[in-house]
Amino acid sequence: MKALTTCCCILVALGLFTSCTPLNSEAPGSKRVALFDGKTLTGWTVLKCEAAVDSGDILIQTGNGLIQTEAQYGDFVLEFDWKALSDNKWDSGVYFRYDSVPENRPWPGRYQVNLRQGQEGNVGALKEARSTGLVKIGEWNQFRLRVQGARAALFMNGELAWEADGLEGPQQGFIALQAEVPQGGQHRFRNIYLTPLD
Repeated sequence: MKALTTCCCILVALGLFTSCTPLNSEAPGSKRVALFDGKTLTGWTVLKCEAAVDSGDILIQTGNGLIQTEAQYGDFVLEFDWKALSDNKWDSGVYFRYDSVPENRPWPGRYQVNLRQGQEGNVGALKEARSTGLVKIGEWNQFRLRVQGARAALFMNGELAWEADGLEGPQQGFIALQAEVPQGGQHRFRNIYLTPLD
């Protein structure tokens, strides 16, 4: 009888512990990190443009250039929200896996998740990386980019936009937000998270 009572107490204790753990909590040891803290540009380098933290967002203000991570990354999942402030002809992008920018140029040659009007989500150097109809015009959009080995996939606002093969070049590199304000207008970015896969 004593053994049965002890067993019941243990089960009740385990049940209470389990009920206190949120179902949506991240697993212990999760590697997901915030690349942007919502307050400063710590961890980023601003190149050939002007950007600021405004109302918890990164606001790209002027110029042709990059807001580039200080660290380089190989295989990862990148999550970010973005919003164009222009009514039309908006243009920006998110670069990944590049190790340098050619001299006298504002941006690297590849790879870029395009945020240009009508081409949102496309990666020009990957033929399979094409998407249409998943962008919310004038609103915040949520992108989730997975890069692993030679393959990449993009989710736009929770829907799979494309999967593609054929990534070449450096196995790791910087991540950067593109400033193309003279032709493409201002943009806002927020909720920038990265989960390394390597």
